[in-house]
Amino acid sequence: QVQLVESGGGLVQAGGSLRLSCAASGSIFRINTMGWYRQAPGKQRELVAVISRSGNPNYDDSARGRFTISRDNVKNTMYLQMDSLKPEDTAAYYCNAYILPYGGSAFTPYWGQGTQVTVSS
Repeated sequence: QVQLVESGGGLVQAGGSLRLSCAASGSIFRINTMGWYRQAPGKQRELVAVISRSGNPNYDDSARGRFTISRDNVKNTMYLQMDSLKPEDTAAYYCNAYILPYGGSAFTPYWGQGTQVTVSS
């Protein structure tokens, strides 16, 4: 079994910072691309940032310059450092990872359960 668990969400004032973590565990042979997505009430889930296994990041325009995505391949963990937070960043944040389990034949997308980020004005 493979599991993704997010942590680090919470309530912060506008202009503040939060650091999200996503830890992958279970029968994992290899993790390829990982990413952070978010979903605000009444809206579709949207991409925030992705990072390749080699550490190459890509950001949505809304996150570029304020958020930093990173990963630790030894710990099977991904991070999202969020600075200069705005009320419009309020959403549930989900991590996603393409994982090849031991004994598997293809990379499969897995999702975490989400962590809430609320930014007050």
